[in-house]
Amino acid sequence: MSLVKIALIGAGSRSFGPSSIKDVLLSEPLADRGVELVLMDIAAGHLKDSETYARKVAEKLGRKTAITVTTDLETALRGAHFVVTAIEVDRFLYWSQDFHVPRKHGFRQVFGENGGPGGLFHALRNMGPMVRIAKTMERLCPDAWLLNFTNPEHKLCEAVSRLTPVRNAGLCHGVFMGMEQMARILGMPVEDLDGAACGMNHFTFFQTIRDRRTGDDLYPRLREIEREGDWLHDWHEIGLARILFRRFGLWPSPAANHYGEYIRWADEFVASELQYFYDPADGHPWQTGRIPEFVYSLSGDVTGRPWKKAETEPEPFELNALLHSGELAVPIMEGIACGVRRRLEAVNVPNRGAIPNLPHDMVVEIPATVDATGMDPESMAPLPEPLAALMRTQASIHQLLVEAFAEQSRDKLIQAMLLDPTVDSYRRAIECVDEMLALQKDILPPLK
Repeated sequence: MSLVKIALIGAGSRSFGPSSIKDVLLSEPLADRGVELVLMDIAAGHLKDSETYARKVAEKLGRKTAITVTTDLETALRGAHFVVTAIEVDRFLYWSQDFHVPRKHGFRQVFGENGGPGGLFHALRNMGPMVRIAKTMERLCPDAWLLNFTNPEHKLCEAVSRLTPVRNAGLCHGVFMGMEQMARILGMPVEDLDGAACGMNHFTFFQTIRDRRTGDDLYPRLREIEREGDWLHDWHEIGLARILFRRFGLWPSPAANHYGEYIRWADEFVASELQYFYDPADGHPWQTGRIPEFVYSLSGDVTGRPWKKAETEPEPFELNALLHSGELAVPIMEGIACGVRRRLEAVNVPNRGAIPNLPHDMVVEIPATVDATGMDPESMAPLPEPLAALMRTQASIHQLLVEAFAEQSRDKLIQAMLLDPTVDSYRRAIECVDEMLALQKDILPPLK
């Protein structure tokens, strides 16, 4: 059999690059089958560290893996069996815009990554390169799987699914965050929990949660213990989760600042003001080039720090602890290429009836099984109607956004904007769209 060709697109990333390289090289089934690993990034300077790391890991593990490096997309994709993507350009510069500009116009944007007005522009920026990768795969490796880590997962996977025939799945570890939260509340090791969650990326709900050893339903116990907890315990991560759990009956994942993007009233429960804080009197980051620190979470007292922050150099890639990252790209490869049957806790794929009360073509996040025959999503029960209603609105937003991209239509973008739960003014919505289109014109697709 031929070597399994794996193309990592965005391999120069300091997080995605080393973790994906390490996962591929740690895999015994892939090593037995034989791997050709291609590292691709448009930034040649970033690739050098990734190549050095890959060769050192291969040497340390005794792998005979063929490793090549390229800045040319067609070279990377020609004949590939798996294409793994994690791509961003000036992420934190644009993220600061995604967060602050909608709030400037009065919209209570939470986080600004996957949902809300900011999420629309994050998606549009990445749709161009993602669809270009998929269309290149159509020509050069039409039978390959596209495994995507780039956010916003659901919006990008929907664009690839609607605009190309390429088989693709979006991968996210958010469901594991929800499992860890419930394990802490229950006082159990997370490995003893067996849960099945579904919904859409960064907005999933556990339909079942059981004790893996006994099979007992843990939801009654979780409801009882949750009622006893101090409200401010881990507020930033689970304060909103507890309200959703009480009102709608299911525990959500991954964390408040993620699913809070899709809920109009979430800002009451998320300490958002510190994210990307800067003094506007000194100029906006996109004017000065000084990108403020991104504060992901208030956990661990992030404000308890020295008066002057020490300058730090990027840490070298770690060779000592070669452990699997826990991401699902390599288990999918082992299943499809090597016949190793695996259960996948969460993949983002077109619904096709898996969640009965969500639209057929909407990209949803659901468990699945993978083996040599392919990927088989699990059939889930209907979601509680209030949660399904929230997600159906997002399904319409995703469809309109893909149409805005494909048709280069500013009108469709405005329609998507006006459906967003956080948008409460037509005039300010138009002003926000126009300002974002002007600020990001060099990286957004042309809209007429």
